[in-house]
Amino acid sequence: MEKTYNNKAWFLVLPVLVLVAFSAVIPLMTVVNYSVQDTFGNNVFFWAGTEWFEQVLTSSRFHGALIRSLSFSLVILAIQIPLGIFVALNMPRKGIGVPICLVLMALPLLIPWNVVGTIWQVFGRGDIGLLGYTLRTLGISYNYATDPWHAWITVVVMDVWHWTSLVVLLCYAGLVSIPDAYYQAAKIDGASRWSVFRYIQLPKMNRVLLIAVLLRFMDSFMIYTEPFVVTGGGPGSATNFLSIDLVKMAIGQFDLGPAAAMSIVYFLIILALSWVFYTVMTNYDTADR
Repeated sequence: MEKTYNNKAWFLVLPVLVLVAFSAVIPLMTVVNYSVQDTFGNNVFFWAGTEWFEQVLTSSRFHGALIRSLSFSLVILAIQIPLGIFVALNMPRKGIGVPICLVLMALPLLIPWNVVGTIWQVFGRGDIGLLGYTLRTLGISYNYATDPWHAWITVVVMDVWHWTSLVVLLCYAGLVSIPDAYYQAAKIDGASRWSVFRYIQLPKMNRVLLIAVLLRFMDSFMIYTEPFVVTGGGPGSATNFLSIDLVKMAIGQFDLGPAAAMSIVYFLIILALSWVFYTVMTNYDTADR
């Protein structure tokens, strides 16, 4: 029997499409316009062609910011995915502890990004911050404002504190969806804790883990507010990620042409990576069926 489709439902999506066109497509067209033109002010533009794209793609500044962004995302994934799985595995499945743990996990996600940056900016200061003062009392030299490694560690720990909860909640949702029959069969067979995780829990969490990796990679690759509030991209260019460098070029230096070209390249990189993740996820679902 053939399925029938109600195409009238598309009318319900039409307002969303109009909103997206107004809020996304039109600004994107403006950026594309700036990326192929040059101006000397007074709203007078000159055709520049691909000059700005060539300048961006051959710039060591762009390459450095791209490497820093990719490195940050890979470090974040290497920490948050295993940590999120570990925490989710040790959360209670029944009783009063379940809502308490879920609320505690959700709390960091409710804090605005600029507030998170301000919290860690004060928290890490050596004069008034609890972390900075404690490390200084213990004789450990720590100053995220002058030491690049300290700045990197601070930004990484801050992001882990802020977003690991998302991975935990996704993994926990995958774990609680596993039927008890699987655990009962494993208990009868005398399976070890590692075997249960390897052959029951991990395969059942594959889909949510793919979603977690996609969300966390893209969000960490586009991170801006938190490191900008804490370090401003410094010291030097240590935490000057692509997003921060783009804002500095567009607003700080007012180089609209190169900034527009960089934003388009940035967008295409994100689009390509999203397509890769989407392809992996859809291929996995097809193979699983």
